[in-house]
Amino acid sequence: MLQTFASSISSLLDSRADGHSLPAGLYNREDVFEADVDVFFRKHWICIGLECDVPEPGDANVIEIGNSSLIILRDDDNQIRVVHNVCRHRGSRILDAGSSVVSKLVCPYHQWTYELDGELAYAPHMGADFDKSCKSLRPVSFKSIGGLIYACLSDNPPADIEHLEEVMTERLAPYDIRNTKVAFQTDVVEHGNWKLTMENNRECYHCSANHPELCVSFVDLDFGFDPESLSPEDREQAEQHQALYADKTKSWEADGYPSAAVEQLVDCETNFRTQRLIISGAGESQTPDATAASSKLLGTMTRKDLGDTHLWGHNSWNHFMGDHAVVAIVIPLSADKTLVRTKWLVHKDAVEGVDYDLEKLTNVWVATTDQDAELVARSHAGALDPAYVPGPYSRFSETNLDKFATWYIDRMRAHGY
Repeated sequence: MLQTFASSISSLLDSRADGHSLPAGLYNREDVFEADVDVFFRKHWICIGLECDVPEPGDANVIEIGNSSLIILRDDDNQIRVVHNVCRHRGSRILDAGSSVVSKLVCPYHQWTYELDGELAYAPHMGADFDKSCKSLRPVSFKSIGGLIYACLSDNPPADIEHLEEVMTERLAPYDIRNTKVAFQTDVVEHGNWKLTMENNRECYHCSANHPELCVSFVDLDFGFDPESLSPEDREQAEQHQALYADKTKSWEADGYPSAAVEQLVDCETNFRTQRLIISGAGESQTPDATAASSKLLGTMTRKDLGDTHLWGHNSWNHFMGDHAVVAIVIPLSADKTLVRTKWLVHKDAVEGVDYDLEKLTNVWVATTDQDAELVARSHAGALDPAYVPGPYSRFSETNLDKFATWYIDRMRAHGY
C-alpha cells in the first residue's frame, strides 16, 4: 500500500509545472499530508518553541507534532532539554499538552519517575536486578539558536542548519531573546493545508488589499512589484524606496548590525531567509502607529530605528524589533487544518501597563493572523474545487513561492516520493 501511495504522490510531484502553484492533490490528499508530516516535520529541522517558554528550572512545555509529543524543559542545572513525551515503561504520555511546572517527570500511569535531565530515577515493582540506566527518556536532537529552539526527530538531522545557526546567532544577539518573556500567545486554527499557510506568508502581493493594520508599518514594495504596471509617480516612489533600502542597509551594517538578505531556499535541506526590513511610518515597530509598544527595549538594544529583522523557515516566521518580537510557529493538524501559534515577546523585566500596553503590542499581528486565516481558508476551498488548475506565480511578487514549491518537491523526491 505504501508503494502505491508513493507512486501516486510521485505522479503529482511530476505534474507540477515550473512557476506554477502545486497540483490540488498536494494540498488536500490525506496520504500526501501523512508524507508531509514524515518528511518535513520529522526529518527536517523545525522551530518548536523558545527558551523563554521555560524560564525557570522545572518549567516544562509540551508541543505535539503529528503523533509525536515533545517536552521542552529546563533542568536543575538551568539547561534546556528536549525529550520525547513517552514513558519508557509502556509508552504512556507523561505530561499533557501545554505548560506545567514539575520537580520531576512522573508518569501518571505507573509512577515511573524521571529527573529533569530525563534519567530514570524510580521504577516501582521492577525488581532489584532492573537496570534503570538504559531507560532514560529518549532525547530529541535540538539546537537553541539565539533563544529559538529548533528540533529534528530524525536520527540523521540535516547538517546544513549550521548556516542558519551561524547567520542568526549574530543577528539575534542584540535582542537577547533568551531573556525575554511571552507577553501574549494566540493559537489560531486555519482551515487550510500547511503549505498554503506558508505560501501566504511568503508573499505580500495580497498585503495592501487585505492587511490595513500591517501596512501602516510594513512596506509591501519590499516583496516585489511590476514596474510596468505602476504609474510614473508610483514608479518614482518605488525607485526612491529601493534607494533608501540600499542606504539604510549600508548604514545599519556599518554600525555593526547585519542587515542584507541571506537566503537558503533551494538546493538545500534547511530552508530559511532573513533580512532587516525597513519599518514604514514612524519606523519603530509593527504597531498601529509604527511607534514602539514597549519603552523597555530588548537585550542590548538602545535604538528604535533598526527596522525589523525578519526570519522565516518552512514552519515559522519571526519579526525582531527593538522593543518586541513576534514569533509564529506552524503545526500541521490534518490535510485541511493548520495551527498557527503566535507569541509576542518583550524584555523579561517589562511590566504590562507600565512599560508596554498589551493592546498596542498585539493589535497588528492579531488582526493580520485572523485575516490570513480567512485567506488560507479561501485558498484551500479553491484547491478542493474540481475547477482548480494550478495558476502562475507572479514573477515580480511571488518568486519565493516558486522557490518554496521547488524546494518542497525536491525534498519529497529526496525521501523516496
